[in-house]
Amino acid sequence: MSQQGYVATPPYSQAQPGMGGYPAGFGSSPAQPLYGHYGGQPQSFPAPPTGLMKPVSSPSGMPPPEVSSQYGSNGQQNGAHPQSVLKVVHPPPAYPAGPGPMQSPQAPPTSPPTQQPFQTAPPPTMGHSTLGPPPTGPHSPQMAPPQSPLAGPSMGGHPSMGGHPPMGGMGRPFPGPPPPGAGGFQQPGPGAFGGQMAGPGMAGPFQGGAAHMSGPPQKKLDPDSIPSTTQVTEDDQAKRGGQVYTTNLRGQVPPLVTTDFTVQDQGNASPRFMRCTTYSFPCTADLAKQCQVPLGAIIKPFATVPKNETPLYVVNHGETGPIRCNRCKAYMCPYMQFIDGGRRYQCGFCNCVNDVPAFYFQHLDHMGRRVDLYKRPELSLGSYEFEATLDYCKNNKPASPPAYIFMIDVSYANIKSGLVRLICEELKTLLDNLPREDGAESSTVKVGFVTYNKILHFYNVKSALAQPQMMVVSDTAEMFVPLLDGFLVNFQESRAVINNLLDQIPDMFADTNESETVFAPVIQAGVEALKTAECSGKLFIFHSSIPTAEAPGKLKNRDDKKLINTEKEKTLFQPQKGVYEQLSQDCVSQGCSVDLFLFPSQYVDLATMGDVPTHTGGSIFKYSNFQVEMDGQHFLSELRKDVKKAIGFDAIMRVRTSTGFRATNFFGAIHMNNTTDVEMAAVDCDKAVTVEFKHDDKLSEETGALMQCALLYTTVSGQRRLRIHNLSLNCSAQLSELYKSCETDALINFFAKSAYRAMLNQPLKTVREILVNQTAHMLACYRKNCASPSAASQLILPDAMKVFPVYLNSLMKTGPLVGSAELSTDDRAHQRLITMAMGVEDTQLLLYPRLVPLHNMDVASDVVPAPVRCSEERLTDAGMFLLENGRSLFLWLGQACPPELVQRVFNVPSFAHVPADLSSLPVLDNPQSKKLRSIIDSLLDQRPSAMKLLIVKQKDRSELLFRQHLVEDKGLHGGASYMDFLCYVHCEIRQVLT
Repeated sequence: MSQQGYVATPPYSQAQPGMGGYPAGFGSSPAQPLYGHYGGQPQSFPAPPTGLMKPVSSPSGMPPPEVSSQYGSNGQQNGAHPQSVLKVVHPPPAYPAGPGPMQSPQAPPTSPPTQQPFQTAPPPTMGHSTLGPPPTGPHSPQMAPPQSPLAGPSMGGHPSMGGHPPMGGMGRPFPGPPPPGAGGFQQPGPGAFGGQMAGPGMAGPFQGGAAHMSGPPQKKLDPDSIPSTTQVTEDDQAKRGGQVYTTNLRGQVPPLVTTDFTVQDQGNASPRFMRCTTYSFPCTADLAKQCQVPLGAIIKPFATVPKNETPLYVVNHGETGPIRCNRCKAYMCPYMQFIDGGRRYQCGFCNCVNDVPAFYFQHLDHMGRRVDLYKRPELSLGSYEFEATLDYCKNNKPASPPAYIFMIDVSYANIKSGLVRLICEELKTLLDNLPREDGAESSTVKVGFVTYNKILHFYNVKSALAQPQMMVVSDTAEMFVPLLDGFLVNFQESRAVINNLLDQIPDMFADTNESETVFAPVIQAGVEALKTAECSGKLFIFHSSIPTAEAPGKLKNRDDKKLINTEKEKTLFQPQKGVYEQLSQDCVSQGCSVDLFLFPSQYVDLATMGDVPTHTGGSIFKYSNFQVEMDGQHFLSELRKDVKKAIGFDAIMRVRTSTGFRATNFFGAIHMNNTTDVEMAAVDCDKAVTVEFKHDDKLSEETGALMQCALLYTTVSGQRRLRIHNLSLNCSAQLSELYKSCETDALINFFAKSAYRAMLNQPLKTVREILVNQTAHMLACYRKNCASPSAASQLILPDAMKVFPVYLNSLMKTGPLVGSAELSTDDRAHQRLITMAMGVEDTQLLLYPRLVPLHNMDVASDVVPAPVRCSEERLTDAGMFLLENGRSLFLWLGQACPPELVQRVFNVPSFAHVPADLSSLPVLDNPQSKKLRSIIDSLLDQRPSAMKLLIVKQKDRSELLFRQHLVEDKGLHGGASYMDFLCYVHCEIRQVLT
């Protein structure tokens, strides 16, 4: 591996001691494999060729890493408990005899005939959570090692775990084994996942039918015994927090996204830029198909680099431009192997041997490495930038600095609410904060202004004018920009004219009665303006209603609640075709990104209105029933964050891989004209692209798997640059290596985006079934091939994926995937669209919010109290809790909250005196108030969106909003509790295994 910091010491993946061979598969496979994504045709894979990539030695002078070190203390990402044990008791009568005898808890498990006999002890480095204590007192001989603290003494069965009536909200009893000949799964019946909520007799998670069954009372399962997300994140923080993570090892699993760590780039991209679903790819397509773990990477090309880490170096190779492989066009990187005394190099991606240009020649040392290795970022680092030459610019002309155009809907609703005045006041100061290059005194971004209702008004704000001039375009069918000079200007030069305009706009339209608006022509006007100015840029559109005026892109209300839970529900989320589809293409080809700020009081067809922002790398912000007093500060905070963001324009991204696999699928705020080029009119520091990989050949354990993400973009000062991120992964023929290197947070990001894309084409019921289906297959494959044998009543999870079920269950309870008429269609569409562009940190927090107890915080310490599990059981009447998920922020007060704490935080005597509609905390001079406000401020600082604080009092109506974020409990709109879902998944796994 020609990479700084590793010496090739094959094999990278040692066979696990005592693992034996792996059987070919588990159970009879489903009729159509659900590998990777939804309902795709089974892949046919070509036979592997005879010649594979040649191993090359490392240029690094570092000592060879010990084989174990890659998976030693750092490798086991979810650490904590090598085996946590929880028994899921299914009373024998509940399972009719099926095709293979189900073992009673006392009987040793019988293996399928083809299977190698398992060793009695698991391999020493294999971590997995065995959920289930031994059937009788002491551990029986074939059981896993001694149980960890995760297993509480009170673990036994639980009423809804046998074949009793359905668990709350699940809509069906637990299945027995499938009838003979039924491959894979039985499909869940109607209402599975988020069907109707349990009826009156099933208020609590486990009340109702099961409790009234005859037979001996079962002990209730201890919630503390099931894998805990907060415990996993705490353990990882304790083990790897505060450390320096050096990227010199191939296939190294990074700390969790929730852990604080510092990255030192030594040849692989920082996990802030790229994270993978697993850091050890299976060597063959068959293994990948067998385990069904999706192979993916989540790439956040512009991720924010903390102040204590080195910013990216910019490399300039002069007029020749960046050096790249003649065959596959990969850019110079640490994986290129220099040979022939330094005169030639072999590409690490396609093995092509290239000549080294004369100006780039350098001698090799005694280890075969260039002597200038550490002076050249592109040879020693995982991430860096190249200055691009004119060949990389449109029409071979240098790029211009981008422009920001502010487009304000001045219809009756926005004038009356005070929104227009609020925006105009804010822009006077906000425009001083336009993004600029590091070290630049001022921004080179130009600005322009448009107001509109049924017609559009353009403003000439040239610095030489005494007064701004308005030009009106009333023909919205043939949109054009009525002025060239004076529309896009430098804010510093035209400040006086612009401030004059912003003072006048609210008064100019103060008496308007116009309530109809256009929308598509507004975007078209922005594109035309940028085209005329020959630059890229961003449109900030402030809009409030469905566009009903006669013009291209006119929309009608198609919000039909009768479609929910039917085959046609997907049409609610499909954008209306035609005008908007063409607009997206026009925007992308011009490098015009659209940010939409929506202020609706009723349905606006967000699925269609959000289509252009979604495909141009833009963002969508939504403020329903906007009131300036209540929501004004929240909106302004989001606008400020949005305008200041680090961003690149007119971007095109290509992901290259070494031989044996390739990128096949892309999810994100992107547009694709072909199968390889990801086009983004803009890409900012919060946007991520999720990439799926498939095998097209065998991968070699010796050479591993390499990927390079190259992003060509225009900077905010108008420079054309290439940003390169490189990553090298291990490859293994052992499934245990793959499961050990999995990253749950990256996996759930992949699953969320796959499901949210699939729901445009398939019924929600099918999408939910596929999610459970694939999860059960992943876990069944692990149990069959990697885990030590144990009783069938035990649920065994890979250590790195032990909290995957809680995330998956949470995903299935999100608005887009719950068919509930109580949720607004626009809200569901909004969540779907914003999630498609999220990075790993954001989906992790969205699906498992942080619930922080504040009533007993140490005011003298800087440390934020540790979060507790997201469940009602963790709330206490005398408590105060903060809950945040990156989009919403709640402060929950228990009825018995101590009056002195209430007094110190709210400046009122007791709980009863706290106003119900409070949306911010008073600024008080006492330790509790200061500490709480500093916690909230630091959270708002870290998150991409500015969350609005909601104060929630126990037993108030607003508590319903808060409770839907307690993801371990039963869903308010349907969906199982975490405990019930674990049992459900366990049954599905048992079906797969039989």
